[in-house]
Amino acid sequence: MSEPDSDDATATEAAELLRILLVEDNPGDARLIEEMLRDTAELAQRVSADEREGRTPEVARESRLEAGLERLRSGSVDVVLLDLNLPDSTGLETLERIGTESGDVPVVVLTGVRDQRVGVDAIQRGAQDFLVKDEVTSELLVRTIYHAIERARQERIRRRQREQLEAFNRLNRIGHDVTHAVITTETRSELEQRVCDRLVESDAYRFAWIGEVNPGSDQVVPKVAAGVGEDYLEAIEVSADADDPTGQGPSGRAIRTGNVQVMTDIHTDPAFEPWRQQAIERDYRSSVAIPITHEDLVYGVLNVYSGQPRAFTEPEIPVLARIGDVIAHAITAIERKDALVSDTVVELEFRLEELAEPLVELSATEACSIEIDQLVSGDEALLAYGSAHDVSRDAFVDAVERTESVSEVRILAARRGALEFELVAPMAVSLFETVATHGGRVESATIADGEFRFVVELSRGRDTRQMIELIQDERDGVTHLAQRTTDRSDRTEVGPRSVLEDELTEKQRAALETAYYAGYFDWPRGSTGEEIAERLGIAPATLNQHLRTAERKFFDSVLGE
Repeated sequence: MSEPDSDDATATEAAELLRILLVEDNPGDARLIEEMLRDTAELAQRVSADEREGRTPEVARESRLEAGLERLRSGSVDVVLLDLNLPDSTGLETLERIGTESGDVPVVVLTGVRDQRVGVDAIQRGAQDFLVKDEVTSELLVRTIYHAIERARQERIRRRQREQLEAFNRLNRIGHDVTHAVITTETRSELEQRVCDRLVESDAYRFAWIGEVNPGSDQVVPKVAAGVGEDYLEAIEVSADADDPTGQGPSGRAIRTGNVQVMTDIHTDPAFEPWRQQAIERDYRSSVAIPITHEDLVYGVLNVYSGQPRAFTEPEIPVLARIGDVIAHAITAIERKDALVSDTVVELEFRLEELAEPLVELSATEACSIEIDQLVSGDEALLAYGSAHDVSRDAFVDAVERTESVSEVRILAARRGALEFELVAPMAVSLFETVATHGGRVESATIADGEFRFVVELSRGRDTRQMIELIQDERDGVTHLAQRTTDRSDRTEVGPRSVLEDELTEKQRAALETAYYAGYFDWPRGSTGEEIAERLGIAPATLNQHLRTAERKFFDSVLGE
């Protein structure tokens, strides 16, 4: 590690000094104060014993108010000793003028014996304390300065705590409103716009926007925005690529890490360099980037900007993260629904190696085919319903029993040239749950000619590349074979789909589908209620309740008019 150069060492030493600004035009009074401070190291030790022990305070003296104001604007002052009667300002007006520049810097007023009442008035107008010049001692001076600095520090802490509490409460209200927006919106774009609109309703935030990653370029593309400075998005570029300078800011880090990223001061943080000038022109001082993610799926990033530095603090981060989670869950639900009800869908066909090998081998040696038409996800297993063609019952059952990924098999019906079956497949649940969680569904699966193929259905407009990558990451030996667009409205449907898609709960739908494909409604029945309840891991009474509710909703849709 290299040694710090002399300039750095000097800067560090200066930062450790207690810096006092004395604004006094009387040379005698000024010399007396300076000598009192020069002769003691007690003050520096009392303010910070660890860092400043053994150092005397650094005193800067100005004789005019304007020069004192310039020194204050430099930001290198810890406390001000102020004479109210100066050549360019007199009385409490002097305090008022310096108060506009001092900010959090404490001010101790110096008065004459006859001006003690003025000193009391000065405290009422913001000064931390006052000293009568003819009565000042070294001990009194040290104690007064120390108490002024300590009181100012405590006031800063209390003010910051109030601001944090207000910000925390504000974010909680916003989170509640975002949750309400989730319930009342039907499309992703409407939801995202309402989130941005709600954030900028408060004067605390100037601008909000949501962007998503362009899969072809890793660029973060803005989708919706609200607030002051929508032209900001036209002037900047943001990437999710860590090797790109525009990907090293808060948005890129939030997307890559899945964690909220806070920029406390846009004016000074080097990570904001590519966008600093554009942000300063629009009076953005701090920002937060909130990832919108659900499990492994990254939907995008929400960016919020404030006109105040340090507007987003540590206690608020869990609330911000929760807002991102609520948005992501809502998008997942919306896209799942779109995948079910959209007439135009995208089909992705895959070949899968090293799954159900005995059945795959059977299809090659016996020249038979096995078709899975319906998959129902239970709590711990996947139920598959389908038919096996041109194969004997004994050969099919024997192959199934040798298949590690299948735990149970039932033959529901044996018709000419075909066996209708039910399979229980615990090992396949993770793959099909991944597909469902990310807005798709496994439409069918086929074992024929020595291959296992399955088709995944997505609503039009979904990122197919991302789905392909998710499936390939979930299991080894997956090959993407084809992609095609299909109009689902051309298919023959039995009964109103809206009942299944809009009115039944997931458990009611699973019970109804399992009962239907297991032959519960056939005569004679292919499965009893007890068998179906066992498959779903529920009590027979619960199954009966789900079926009765589903039947009533279905008949209401058909006969209710």
